[in-house]
Amino acid sequence: MTKLFKASKALLLLSGIVLTACSTVSVQDYAGGEPELEMERFFNGDLVAYGVVKDWRGRVIRRFQADIDASWEAGIGTLDEDFLFDDGETDRRVWTLTPAGEGSYRGTAGDVVGVGELQVAGNAVFLDYVLQIPYGSGSINVRVDDRMYLLTPELLLNESTLRKFGLKVGELLLVIARRDALPPSAEAASFSGSQ
Repeated sequence: MTKLFKASKALLLLSGIVLTACSTVSVQDYAGGEPELEMERFFNGDLVAYGVVKDWRGRVIRRFQADIDASWEAGIGTLDEDFLFDDGETDRRVWTLTPAGEGSYRGTAGDVVGVGELQVAGNAVFLDYVLQIPYGSGSINVRVDDRMYLLTPELLLNESTLRKFGLKVGELLLVIARRDALPPSAEAASFSGSQ
């Protein structure tokens, strides 16, 4: 009886591991989420982002702020992002978002390899792309899994996982806010250089 119990326990544990590994979260899981995220409405005008970069262990290694000028013309979106990191480094990324069917967009940017795929449902948008980042004297490509959730009509939470060869190498966590919805004290925020 003990051998049968141990075998059943092992089989149950193995089944749980397999089911967990096979289950993934889809943007469609948020199809009924409120408030509804309309890309052309939220990503339009002056936005500001505040976030952190984490290493593979989850330790915060950098903080940043980004000013985002977002606009749409003839159905094509442009997100012009200017980053300022707490160590003084600056960076810029300009996304072009092109509709690709119901609830989906294609995203391109100068440091994005190929085309990013965006899927929108309810209050969420998932973006999958390969980002080329500086590393040493060259660069490396990392896969980015961006998951964004509209919390209020003016505030969005973004969590990103960066992977190389399937292994997590970093994370980003940030909030994006419509600048016109921020209190005046938020505009005075600056980096002190400490983490």
